[in-house]
Amino acid sequence: MSLPPELKAYFARIGYAGDARPTLATLCEIHRRHTERIPFENLDPLLGQRVRLDRAALQDKLISRQRGGYCFEHNLLLRQMLETMGFRVSVLAARVRWNVPEGVSLPLTHALLCIELDARTWIADVGFGGQVPTAPLLLEPGLVQQTPHEPYRLTADGDGYVLECRPGECWLPLYRFDLREQLFADCEMANWYVSTCPESRFTTNLTIARTEPGRRYTLHNNGFAIHDLGGDTRRTLLASTGEMKDLLRDCFHIRLPEHPDLDQALARFLA
Repeated sequence: MSLPPELKAYFARIGYAGDARPTLATLCEIHRRHTERIPFENLDPLLGQRVRLDRAALQDKLISRQRGGYCFEHNLLLRQMLETMGFRVSVLAARVRWNVPEGVSLPLTHALLCIELDARTWIADVGFGGQVPTAPLLLEPGLVQQTPHEPYRLTADGDGYVLECRPGECWLPLYRFDLREQLFADCEMANWYVSTCPESRFTTNLTIARTEPGRRYTLHNNGFAIHDLGGDTRRTLLASTGEMKDLLRDCFHIRLPEHPDLDQALARFLA
């Protein structure tokens, strides 16, 4: 069966050569490979560049130009590809709880996907940075679900759910969401906020992440960490923009934007 050109290009980008039929096995493999091959990154907001979410822009940036992006870019691209394959997909919104103090409520600035498959509902999210799930999760509260990395679970919370992970001994909340479908206009509004607001974490911090089998890589400002599944976390502080650019290219596999202010933008995080 011949694949549409955009799907063929996406499969090449994530290194997938398997079945294109809308099955759970296909979804799991694509989900895992996406987090390995397309990094989480927020270079465009730091450079004052507009983050576009239309179909052509996402495919150009994340596939053709071999860049990464954040939740709206990752998950809307994944939605495009899954729907092309025949999956039933909708977009949901979430309030981030990861590293947020108890009692503080953030706006709905995270996007994830809801997939109806074989009479069951699954949650997929390839855009949550350093703690991104590496497999789709069954929408069943209380069920501990193993992924290629840490275990995850959903807990019921009023009319919604909280996604939690267990990177160590304790369960930690990632975000809260409900099942109300988000329109493209909703995504554009939230995307505009996170990419332009002076107080957004994406305009004030450098945040880069990628997974490998049994390992996570993260860069927060100038702090680089390698976390091995079930092992220690090795941390390093970067001391120059040259080190940062080498790491972005060699570890995170980002084709750096040719922007005159890139060095200046990265240097903000060396202090």
